[in-house]
Amino acid sequence: MPTNSPWPPLPFAEWSETCETLHRWTQIVGKIRMVRTPLVNHWWNVTLLVTSRGLTTSPVPDGTRTFSIDFDFIDHRLVIATSDGAMEQLALAPMSVAEFHAQVMARLERLSIHVHIWTTPNEIENAVAFDQDRTHASYDAPWVHRFWQALLQSDRVLKQFRASFIGKVSPVHFFWGSFDLAVTRFSGRTAPPPGGTTPNVAGWVMAEAYSHEVSSCGFWPGNGGYGRAAFYVYAYPEPPRYGDTRLHTPEAFYDKGLGQFILPYDAVRQSPDPDALLLGFLQETYEAAATLAHWDRKALERAVPQG
Repeated sequence: MPTNSPWPPLPFAEWSETCETLHRWTQIVGKIRMVRTPLVNHWWNVTLLVTSRGLTTSPVPDGTRTFSIDFDFIDHRLVIATSDGAMEQLALAPMSVAEFHAQVMARLERLSIHVHIWTTPNEIENAVAFDQDRTHASYDAPWVHRFWQALLQSDRVLKQFRASFIGKVSPVHFFWGSFDLAVTRFSGRTAPPPGGTTPNVAGWVMAEAYSHEVSSCGFWPGNGGYGRAAFYVYAYPEPPRYGDTRLHTPEAFYDKGLGQFILPYDAVRQSPDPDALLLGFLQETYEAAATLAHWDRKALERAVPQG
């Protein structure tokens, strides 16, 4: 399975069971960060960040000290480190969500970090509580490594795209609820509360997430309603005729069911110039949203020096 490509093949069907397990593992770690950090607009305080080895919480407060929890997808271990030099590790290997939850909580206790989280998974239909889930127990290390490689490349290009926007813009970060890497631009105007329901997520939570007008883009590994690894772009509220936009990216399309523009991951990785293809898709879909919704683009954008 090893691949030398920086954009490795990632067919969802080949690692879907591992993906479902890892999704829940990241929720456990993400919820630990969530309960220990103050709310930042749009829940930016709860996300994980891509690293040169995997994913991290970044420093989390614990009184006057801090701790971080890192997924290492090279050596396949979970590392919990504190600012006073203590450390606990857990080998990432096939185990149930319930066992992972128990092992993480036990290691936190050994570090005198006392945390209680809501054990119901978010944004997952028919979810089983973490401490009761013995069904999801797959961990295929080579596939997880590929997933991290795809995240690493996506994170790099999304950061380049982010740089040309000087208005309010999120970090490039990983949302463990929806299990996707995302970056979001804001017009500066408020937005109406979103309708609909999200599994195991209160309405006020979604209202906080979408309190302001956005153009958002990101990477799904194969979940998210499309069923394959893909890049996506959406606008909220969606301006009239947004989905009718004619794109210059031939592989991209508007999915009416999702209400999003989709660019398959395979189209990017198989391109002679993956970065240019992806950046072109992100830019033209953003421009469609910003133009149709009458954003003050002159005040929000800038040219980024190359090289």
